[in-house]
Formats: sequence, structure tokens, C-alpha cells
Amino acid sequence: MVELAPTSVVSVPPTPPIGPQLLDEAKSLVSSTIDATRARIAARTAPRNAARTQPRTPRRASAKPMRIPAPERDLGEAVLEIEGLTKRFGEQIAVDDVALEVKQGSFYGIVGPNGAGKTTTLSMITGLLRPDSGRVLAHGVDVWKEPARAKRIIGVLPDALRLFDRLTGAQLLYYSGALRGLDNETVRTRAADLATAFGIEDAVDRLVADYSAGMTKKIALAAAMIHSPRLLVLDEPFESVDPVSAANLNEILQRYVASGGTVVLSSHGMDFIQRVCDHVAIIVNGRVLSAGTMDEVRGSASLEERFVELAGGRKAAEGMEWLHSFTD
Repeated sequence: MVELAPTSVVSVPPTPPIGPQLLDEAKSLVSSTIDATRARIAARTAPRNAARTQPRTPRRASAKPMRIPAPERDLGEAVLEIEGLTKRFGEQIAVDDVALEVKQGSFYGIVGPNGAGKTTTLSMITGLLRPDSGRVLAHGVDVWKEPARAKRIIGVLPDALRLFDRLTGAQLLYYSGALRGLDNETVRTRAADLATAFGIEDAVDRLVADYSAGMTKKIALAAAMIHSPRLLVLDEPFESVDPVSAANLNEILQRYVASGGTVVLSSHGMDFIQRVCDHVAIIVNGRVLSAGTMDEVRGSASLEERFVELAGGRKAAEGMEWLHSFTD
């Protein structure tokens, strides 16, 4: 049998009673702490409370499109003349008697709704699609009577980007220059300059098939510029391009125009067209409804407002109440 040692008892002295003076000091300390905390909270929330008391500006149902001042440029003689250009696909008239004149040093925008005939028009301008009637002169050269000579004058960024994508970026640039008669040293120098300008120098040794949509657009635009053409025709050049790259491309094109080059491009970005283009044409259902300087076309409104007006106005989305009752 195991015997347990006796447990020692520790005596705890009794807690002395709290006197009235000590209790008052404790209450005073707690009260001052609470007051200080309230003061700090009030100081932090004062700006927000003041802002809440300010009258709020009522929201508008929809912001009015901005009217951006159009750039002014000194333009030369006509470098692109389009006369009576027409194209049919069966019974469908895609382009109907289009006539335009683009002057040297111009940044010319072509806008229109989907299916309006913009890409068809640009394809006929550049010799990619034969028109049913009409003619196109680039620096006085008939695009369809002297195609080889015309192609030395024009740089093209086509729709759908049909590239030799089993080549590397460097190979694509090299052959684009060589096919236009540039010597080996010139091609290599210009290809390196373009790769640096477009920020693709780290990708030129990869296959174009492995490029992203934005990088494919860049290498295609570089290939269109390598022979230093007098005229660039670009179909949606900024589609799929990130904002930083778009800003760089815009700067390159602005410098090109400032040095005497001419750019004709299509885009759905109305603010962009207003900001960079000095002339614009609005095409709807294959016909040019308005063309001229930016201010002549848009008048006192913005380009977007004028475009919507000519394209038939905004369509009210009625009869779709089912879209507001959600299916779980």
C-alpha cells in the first residue's frame, strides 16, 4: 500500500479592500481613455462625413460621346484616287460606286458598321480583290493594270492576317523585304529596327504560328512597312493589340505620316479615329454617305453621334423581358 505525502496548504493573504480614492482614479482613467478614442475616431471620419453632406451631382442616363479636336496637317497632292469602285457577290452589292481621294501626308479613317463593305473596299484598293468596275490609282499607278509596280508603293495589313506562319518572325520579315527587291543588308537592318520598334525582338526566332493575336498583328504590320512604302492601307490595325502596344504603334504611324507617308485605315474606335485622323469617310451598305475633313463630316457633333445618325440610329432593345427573369 502506497502512502501519500501530506499536502501542504499555502495560505493566501486576503485582498485589501479598494478605497474610494483608488476607485475614483480608475474611473477617471477609463473615462479619459474613452474620450481620447472618440476624438481620434471623429478626426478620421470627419472628411467622409463632410463629403456625405455635399449635394451629389445627378447621374446622367448615358454619357454623351466626346468631340475630340481633329489634328491639322499640311497635305500634298492626291496619292490615292478611287473612282466608281463596285463589287457584287451574286445578287448582293458589297461596294456600290465608291469614290474617294486621299492626299499625301493624310491620316485617313474609314468607318462603318459590320458588313458595310470596308474590308471589301480596302481589298480592292490594295490589289487583293478584283473589282467589277472602277479603278484605283496609287501615286498615279493603276493598281490593276500595273500590279507589280503598285505593290512597291503600297504596304498592306489585310483582314484575317493570312501570313506564312510556319516561318519565324525574322524569316517572315526577311522574305517580305527580299520579295520587294531589297538587298540582304538592308533587309536585316530594317528587320532589326522594326522588331525593336514593335517590341518583338525577343520573339523573332519563334514560329509566327506560336504568336498571340496581338503579336501576329505587330509582325504583319512590320512586314507591311519593311519596304518603306509611300502608302499604308491597314484594316483594323489595333484590333487585339494591348493599350501599351497600341500607343507605340500609333506613335510609329504618326512619325511615318509626319515624314510624308500616308495612312488609310479602318477602325471601329470612334475616339481613336477622331484623335489621329484628319479625314474620314463613313460607309454604310457599300456606299460612302459622308467623306471629307473630320470637321466637315461630323459637324458640331462627335464622330460617333454622326456615325450613328447615318447608320440608321440606335435600335431600342424591346421585347426581351425574358432576359430580366433569371433561370436558376
